[in-house]
Amino acid sequence: MRPVSIAGTFQLPVKKCHPQSVRALGAEVVKGVMAAAGREEVDAVYLGNMLSDELQSQKHLASLVADEAGLAGVEALQVRAATASGAAALRMGYLAVASGAAESVIVAGVEKMSDQSPVLALAKALDAEQEVPDGATMLSQNARLMALYGERYGVAPEAFAGFALNAHRNARHNPHALFQEKVVTREMVLNSRLIVPPLRLYDCSPICDGAAAVLLVPAAGGEHPSGPRVRILASAVATDRFRMRDRSDPLQLAAAGRSAQKAMAQAGLTPAAIDFFEVHDAFSIMACLQLEAAGFARPGEGWRLASEGAIRREGAIPIATMGGLKARGHPIGATAVYQACEIVAQLTGTAGANQLPGPTSALQQSVGGGGATIITHIFGLW
Repeated sequence: MRPVSIAGTFQLPVKKCHPQSVRALGAEVVKGVMAAAGREEVDAVYLGNMLSDELQSQKHLASLVADEAGLAGVEALQVRAATASGAAALRMGYLAVASGAAESVIVAGVEKMSDQSPVLALAKALDAEQEVPDGATMLSQNARLMALYGERYGVAPEAFAGFALNAHRNARHNPHALFQEKVVTREMVLNSRLIVPPLRLYDCSPICDGAAAVLLVPAAGGEHPSGPRVRILASAVATDRFRMRDRSDPLQLAAAGRSAQKAMAQAGLTPAAIDFFEVHDAFSIMACLQLEAAGFARPGEGWRLASEGAIRREGAIPIATMGGLKARGHPIGATAVYQACEIVAQLTGTAGANQLPGPTSALQQSVGGGGATIITHIFGLW
């Protein structure tokens, strides 16, 4: 396997409702990343998307987007792993370049969630026979995790407020963030309406539209110094028991731990060597459990990292450095691709007011469904 680097990035602002169609959004970021990377052609397009057939009645989206972008004839595949679809597309693109099957690959993600309510479609990431008939949704499953966490460790729901506050603070300086203009206080978080107890509004990521893309190429030793500087050091995926109730310990988030360990072994790194962590903070409890599973906190203490400020940009393990899923937004198929764009900005010193002091490595995780599939990538400078 050969090393893979990121030759260019492109992202659209996340919006509550983009006026363009899902195909137009996808084509725009494909053309945008080619321009950013100075490329006129590529070998393949891998597109992350979860909901287009449900919300836009459109299957076979990758080929449609490639055609709309003027790339008819290239390999184009839609990639899915429920709410981790963008990360799955990134993994496929990484493997294509690393294996030598392709020399240049666009990994794009697009989701247009505003066309109709996505709640029932999102629930299809759960067991359609044994969970959904009982009323299970992504909201209810994460509410159960948060309640179980509180019962086991004696942690009140308000202890999680730091996750939302950190995300919204960082989104204020991200021009692509949905909530760039929104100032959020602790009182707003604690007094926001209950969605599914104990989950409140600010414990949950928003429904929104967005699209982003990165262009991957081999990191050849003789590449021009002005070329790509950020490499994907590792890509790993792990699964857990599909139904949360079948897991020996739902709070362990075992797939997050397994995929993080596999990725760190690939990269030759430990948690202490990671400068920042772009977590899948679709829900506060999920961010907390990922911090614990990846080795940054002991079980039952992930919330302390938020409460004590360790997850802030100036903290020991910054997360959601550009607003995360909570405040940049979570257009599902595009989310991990936005994270990749943000990681590149941090590692190349172009993150503006949110810039971390000289980071050289970053961890990214994406959660599929209720934690049944978790994909981990590690990025670094070369």
